[in-house]
Amino acid sequence: MPLAEVFEQVAGPDADVRFTAFDGSVAGNPGSPEVTISVKSPVAVSYLAQAPGALGLARAYVSGHLDVDGDMYTALSRLARAQRIGLSMPERLSVLSQLGGTKLLARRVAPPPQEVRVNRRWLSGRRHSKDRDATAISHHYDVSNTFYEWVLGPSMAYTCACYPRADATLEQAQEHKFDLVARKIALKPGMRLLDVGCGWGGMVMHAARKYRVQALGVTLSEQQAAWAQHAIKEAGLEDLAEVRHLDYREVSETGFDAVSSIGLTEHIGKAQLPGYFSFLYSKLNPGGRLLNHCITRPDNLGPARVTDGFIYRYVFPDGELEGPGFLVSRMHDAGFEVRHEENLREHYAKTLAAWCANLDEHWDEAVTEVGQATARVWRLYMAGSRLGFDRNQIQLHQVLGVKLGAHGESGMPLRPDWEPPAG
Repeated sequence: MPLAEVFEQVAGPDADVRFTAFDGSVAGNPGSPEVTISVKSPVAVSYLAQAPGALGLARAYVSGHLDVDGDMYTALSRLARAQRIGLSMPERLSVLSQLGGTKLLARRVAPPPQEVRVNRRWLSGRRHSKDRDATAISHHYDVSNTFYEWVLGPSMAYTCACYPRADATLEQAQEHKFDLVARKIALKPGMRLLDVGCGWGGMVMHAARKYRVQALGVTLSEQQAAWAQHAIKEAGLEDLAEVRHLDYREVSETGFDAVSSIGLTEHIGKAQLPGYFSFLYSKLNPGGRLLNHCITRPDNLGPARVTDGFIYRYVFPDGELEGPGFLVSRMHDAGFEVRHEENLREHYAKTLAAWCANLDEHWDEAVTEVGQATARVWRLYMAGSRLGFDRNQIQLHQVLGVKLGAHGESGMPLRPDWEPPAG
């Protein structure tokens, strides 16, 4: 059977894509030029035979032996929709036989070098120890500040934006997100804010500039810290804002009036969550608030880590996701009273759509900056994540907690007052 027809069989009859293969065969929907999947060499077939499913496809794409022409999100969406039919075991064996069977399985092909092989290359040691966390964070965030500038835009905010309206720009939505966090934790002039996992300093600078807060941010990424300190100096905020290259567990100061954690909890690990929330609790004054903003699973039924998945191996090594209820429970156990929670799932899908568009716009420059394979990792990762948020496979939750006073006083308003009036 021609190779393209085999791929069509795997994808399912409803996949509205076109397939081409190095043997000259063509299959799929010839009337849909929006998406074409091209199998460029036998190596792609070997990857798919050795790691069936998403990981094999990712290896083939990242290595350049499989191409996706057209919008990546559209391609993934159509393939995912078609593959819902599934293949029975006899059908899988038949496809494998048509692809070359045992010959392909015997011809082992090394994964692309961008894939992290835990304990076999450089990510070793006790999971979520300080040294290992620093290595994992560096893998993801120390790609290139220039690359991130192209993908994230002027805000340099690598976390879910919050869109005040459907037609808001990415920059407006990121500004709104930072201000929403500031209002939830009730920032006022003269307060002290600790922002853990601060990225390129967006929340720190927003708090200092708009609320005249003394803000300290910490990040395990050396490149992020250097970029943020330069941006703080350029903005003339040195007297109020500071970003340190530091593990959050090494922050020695206490007596903060508020703590923000925007996109750090995913890196903490399930076993470390009680200590994480207890540490943040210890940094707050009575009446101080914590806003925890992080990606979650929709439930607690599956594993926190999917170690054979594309994102774990290529993007977030050692990343772990918990359900929102688990996080709320751990916050309560640490002493916080949880006062508000909301899911921004659709907002993250819109954020990722904007990042994907930014990467497409700067594709040639990005390839020159970080290399073809790394750029492909990001194209696949962001489009796939957008699909996951759209389909409720992952969520984004903001949870607001308060450290009560000695007699149980919270200092919270009777009703939430952080949303601006409509209109």
